[in-house]
Amino acid sequence: MEFPAVRALDGVSIAFESGEVHGIVGENGAGKSTLMKILSGVQHPTSGNILIDGQPVSLSGVREALRRGIAMIHQELNLVDELTVAENVYLGREITKGGVLDRAKMIEATDKTLAEIHASFPASIKVGGLSIASKQLVEIAKAVAVDASILIMDEPTAVLSDPEADSLFELIARLKARGTTILYISHRLTEVCAICDRITVLRDGAWIATVPAKQANPAELAGLMVGRDLGDFYPPKIPSPNAGPILEIDNICGASFSVRPGEILGLAGLVGAGRTELAEAIVGARPHSGGEIRLSGTRIKIRSTKEAMKHGIAYVSEDRKALGLHLSLNAIQNTTLANLNAYGKVVPNRTTERSSTETWKKEFDIRVGDLDAPVISMSGGNQQKIAIAKWLETKPKVLILDEPTRGVDVGAKREMYNLILRLATEGMACIVISSELPEIIGLCHRAIIMREGKVMGELKDEQLSEEAVMRLAAGVLAA
Repeated sequence: MEFPAVRALDGVSIAFESGEVHGIVGENGAGKSTLMKILSGVQHPTSGNILIDGQPVSLSGVREALRRGIAMIHQELNLVDELTVAENVYLGREITKGGVLDRAKMIEATDKTLAEIHASFPASIKVGGLSIASKQLVEIAKAVAVDASILIMDEPTAVLSDPEADSLFELIARLKARGTTILYISHRLTEVCAICDRITVLRDGAWIATVPAKQANPAELAGLMVGRDLGDFYPPKIPSPNAGPILEIDNICGASFSVRPGEILGLAGLVGAGRTELAEAIVGARPHSGGEIRLSGTRIKIRSTKEAMKHGIAYVSEDRKALGLHLSLNAIQNTTLANLNAYGKVVPNRTTERSSTETWKKEFDIRVGDLDAPVISMSGGNQQKIAIAKWLETKPKVLILDEPTRGVDVGAKREMYNLILRLATEGMACIVISSELPEIIGLCHRAIIMREGKVMGELKDEQLSEEAVMRLAAGVLAA
């Protein structure tokens, strides 16, 4: 499979068995998503064949793939916010009665599917009002509802809480018992080893190995993925700074905390704890009443992300597709978008823009052959790197990173951690929102634990453990 200036897949041959969970792992740009898009009819290969039950097939599109029993849960959400959950689940295959949509029957059928995947919201509400984690469950429901014989899951747990992920693993076990073949893509190597039967490693568009999951471990898989020794995964923590707080939050959305220059502060909690809502309120992306924000001791008011940027506060959204990037624009335009004035008051200096983007490309190892290609054509991990580079262009004093390694491979994660550490070492205050507890513990000086919009407590040093975080997040341990 070839794209302009990039060969996404090079002679990859893999066999998937009926009723197995087959893991597909590799760095960003390894070709995982491209391979799955070919198998689901989204893209057409430039060479090679697809065989189902030993017979060659031609997948003319998604409908043809679905007709042959192949469904895919995409890493990037593909939902219509103005439609209900049921209407999204049955989009393109609506149930009708007398030529009119039978919404009651679609809602009834979707509610059964939602119950099967342990989703807590009804099929009758509009998707636009759901959290990103709940939207991911809608994507899962869409695929499960077609009763596919081959189900492709691309990073399905990236935004799910641990209980939601556990429910998904139970569903996978039930589907496997029914004979469904599941192709499972994830950067979370521990869960890949735990739930898969076999694991295939891709690197730079080529097949590297297929190994039984029982004989694999995350460290060995990581080595096969990157082709080099990763060493210690998390960088050594720098000493916690003694300076006074640069940003103080007092009763914003019911939360109060502070962060110092050079500090990495974690915001932890289960999905729905209010971490993203708090971050959006701080930077003016979400209205709120009451409370106070102080920057270097001075009270400030922030009514928009533009005002936040002027004060030196930047926010990298967890939803890069809807809020982080303009997917139709190219890498250069996205990288410099938040800081256009630096490249010219009227017409941006394209040469300087390109040079700056080339610098970020090298620093973040953004794997794209053509910086003029639209961002939508890039892998999710490369999109995430561009989203972060865009806000670092504004040279913020405080950087809020919401799920910064979502959809990012193991090698790029390590690069991201080193980058965050370097920014903190240079004096930037970093606030990291993450659903991955090892990330909070391995990277942050302190962690603020939230539950249902409230701060339940603060953990630091030897107090910061997965058990302690979960006790606060679940309300077992009082603040």
